[in-house]
Formats: sequence, structure tokens, C-alpha cells
Amino acid sequence: MAKTILVVDDTESLRTLVKNYLQQEGFRVVTAKDGREALFVAREEKPDLIILDLMMPEMGGYDFMRHHSREAETPIIILTAKIDENDKVLGLELGADDYVTKPFGMRELTARVRAVLRRVGKSAPEAEILRAGEIVLDRNSRLVQVRSEYVNLTPSEFDILAALMASPGRAYSRLDLLDLLQGTAYEGYERTIDVHIRNLRTKIEQDPRNPCYVETVYGIGYRFVPE
Repeated sequence: MAKTILVVDDTESLRTLVKNYLQQEGFRVVTAKDGREALFVAREEKPDLIILDLMMPEMGGYDFMRHHSREAETPIIILTAKIDENDKVLGLELGADDYVTKPFGMRELTARVRAVLRRVGKSAPEAEILRAGEIVLDRNSRLVQVRSEYVNLTPSEFDILAALMASPGRAYSRLDLLDLLQGTAYEGYERTIDVHIRNLRTKIEQDPRNPCYVETVYGIGYRFVPE
């Protein structure tokens, strides 16, 4: 069955261009002209991935992510004409998995779409459960419990935690984790990993400023503290 992509942008010509290209690549594509309309479309269509512009009337991309994240954990690729680093960081903090800066090539966008879908859809051996301290991670259901309570992780946060827990004590560089998230090597944005780690610590650590699970390895990256 074809994966459903929701394209959200206030420029009709861009929506049409992206829709036509992705349909040629075998995807089912639905569209919305702003964040408010996208909320309704997402509820009805339950897309596998959302391509989201940031600057739109009625409801922009940031506000859409704040609302949508309460209802679903859909992977999101941000489209942005902005090049300010803080704008990208804010999008990642709100749960985006990747970003593409306008203007962009359709082949690049399609490659990013396939990489995110491939990562999120990776199959895992049956009943593959990782446990450490008060954390239980189930790769099959993609659910995480911390102190017997389910926590809501984005796809990127889940994959980082799963990789770290699977190899406790191993130091992963930021580039290692970027390659893991993207499914293919490309000129990455290393601060992306710092944002995801900060968000992850907020959700799993009792004291995020003094983490006992996800440890910083200075000059290298991060590791999961072995029991």
C-alpha cells in the first residue's frame, strides 16, 4: 500500500509541484494550504509523513506542530525559506525529524522522505525489548515506559534512545547518530542531535541537568550509561 504524504504549504504552485512529483514516485499525496486546514486533513487521512512549511497564514508550521503532537506522532519534514539556525532548532524541538531549505530540488526532498519513512518503518525482531534501570523500550510497538509510565517520544528520540540502549557504554558521535537518523550519509546538521538529546533527557531523566542514563562524552558525543 502506498504511503500517504501530507504536504502543507500556502503556495498552491509549490503544493502542486510536490504533489505531482511524489505521486510519480509512488506515494499517495494529500495537501493543505495552512496549519489549520492541515489539522483537519491529518485527522481524516492519518498520513505516514508530513511535509510542512513554517511561514503560513491562519496557522503557521510551529503552531501546527504544537497542536498535532498532542494527537499523533507523525514524522515531519520542515520546509523553510529561513536560514537562521534558531528557526531550525525550534522546529526540531517541536518534534520535526528533518528540514529542507527553500529553494530545494525534488530529488533531494524525495530522498529525505524515503529516508525518514525507511527509518520509522524499520522492522525489528519479535519481542525485542530493551531494559535499563527504570526504562523499558519495545522496538516492535515503538513504546517506551519510564518508571512504569508511558512517555511520548518523537520518532527521532525513540531511534536515538534505542541505539544508545542497545550498546550501553558505547560512545556515539553526533555524526554517527545523524547517519542513524537519516538512513544515509549526507552533510548533516550536528546540533540536531543536541536538540534531540536535550528533549529526550527531559522525558526520561528525573533530573535532566544531571542525567543518569544518557551521558555526554565530551569531545565525542553521547552514550547510555551501563548498569
